[in-house]
Amino acid sequence: MGSSVVLVEPGGHIGGMSVEGLGSSDINNHNFRNDVAIGGLAREFYLRMGRRYGKQEPQYKFESHVAEGVIADWLREHRVRVELNQPLRAVRKQGTRLIAIETAQRTYRARMFLDATIEGDLLAKAGVRTVIGREANALYGETRNGIREENTYRQFTVRVDPYRRPGDPASGVIPTIQDEPLGTPGEGDARIQGYCFRLCLTRNPDNQIPISKPDGYDPGVYEIYRRYLKAGGTLFKPVANLPNGKTDLGSWHDLSANLYGMNHAYPGGDEVTRARVYGEHRAFMQGLIHFLTTDPAVPEATKKDWLGWGLCRDEFTDNGGWPRSLYVRDARRMVSDYVITEQHVKRVNGLPVADPVGVAYWPPDTHHVRRIVRDGAAYNEGFVFGGEDWGPFGVSYRAMTPRASEAVNLLTPTCVSSSHVAYGAIR
Repeated sequence: MGSSVVLVEPGGHIGGMSVEGLGSSDINNHNFRNDVAIGGLAREFYLRMGRRYGKQEPQYKFESHVAEGVIADWLREHRVRVELNQPLRAVRKQGTRLIAIETAQRTYRARMFLDATIEGDLLAKAGVRTVIGREANALYGETRNGIREENTYRQFTVRVDPYRRPGDPASGVIPTIQDEPLGTPGEGDARIQGYCFRLCLTRNPDNQIPISKPDGYDPGVYEIYRRYLKAGGTLFKPVANLPNGKTDLGSWHDLSANLYGMNHAYPGGDEVTRARVYGEHRAFMQGLIHFLTTDPAVPEATKKDWLGWGLCRDEFTDNGGWPRSLYVRDARRMVSDYVITEQHVKRVNGLPVADPVGVAYWPPDTHHVRRIVRDGAAYNEGFVFGGEDWGPFGVSYRAMTPRASEAVNLLTPTCVSSSHVAYGAIR
């Protein structure tokens, strides 16, 4: 449109989760066809992906390094100036107008600013109101927000004793379980849905980095997996669901690598805090793979599921084959004059949207936020998914704009003003 653009990236890579392991897009993979909602730049991206794989139609499954190459070429075509490794330090404002942003090395002045992150740091530093966590149901008249009274979806399929000494609450809880009460159903809190890696693995020995035992490995950290398997539970496993025999290994099961309740410091944390949370998740995942392939308590069938897989030499080459980012499904969300809520997501009598800039064609989908003890067993709390009463809906432009009293030249397409439940359908 003739504007001069600078794209300022806190890290070393452009492309978000598409270049950090999420190569299996949630498109036409459930009992509904949602590719009809894909248009504009998104459709052009998938068409470019298709051409890169020698096809004329959109490609919805792809390798991260291929996606990064497509995006880099695209940016060069349009001569977009890209500034990498520039974490935000401060925002300069005159009244409600942003004048400049400052990183450790530079100052960038502009007429218009966009926060296209998930973390929403620019919003926060600009004085725009944001929220982290779950609202109470009463706030927006919702039914699926806040503390969940009952969770059957992705709940434990077997009973797992949560105590260090089985049957003895006084002994404390085993790792990955939080020793806290359920709370009052429907009340809000600052808890955030679990994070994991979208891990890219391969069985190809010519393109493989072996997954070694991490420093400080403690098999006791994985006691919950030992008990789960002994009780007859079935764990998640790698599946080659991307081109060239690679995986997009996510975690959303009753027990996988989603560290429920162990990421709450991340969304509002500084760089040191976020690096710590990332490191804890990486060490845990690396140790989990070592545990599942070596521990005597793991059944041979489960070991067979994991043996032979390794990290990919041609992915995340500057980070030893590990994604450089966690799969951050939700962090800060803006709170503006217009808030998208559960009422917009309803299939019947949903709130109409007069100014849509896109279509959300996915059900409410938020992972568990914690793992606690309930009725003497391990219990996952917080998952919201699907149902029969949801439908596609327009994403309002007003949900991208802060309150005029806070900022007049700032937009966010990623931290849109929405409730915890509605964001699960938009994100």
